[in-house]
Amino acid sequence: MYTVTGELSHDNANAVVAAGLSAIAAGQSAFDLSALTKIDSSAVAVMIAWQRQAIQKGVQLQFSGYSASLLSLLALYGLNEQFQLHTPERH
Repeated sequence: MYTVTGELSHDNANAVVAAGLSAIAAGQSAFDLSALTKIDSSAVAVMIAWQRQAIQKGVQLQFSGYSASLLSLLALYGLNEQFQLHTPERH
């Protein structure tokens, strides 16, 4: 599992894209977003870039640990159906 940490914003989006693409190239398909401390709309663009790369490789990405803010952004752009968002079961 690849864990995305810290901030994901316009300031570091290119670096985050590159790190995620490297993870995909190394065989990662599960992305944990729970360690993100801050996001902006750049997070959506980053996820789209990762998804495109994964599709080209024939891989389905799964995202977990996403925030309500990210879900709201995806819904705003009409993209929530485009991503495998894994919601863990609650006991």
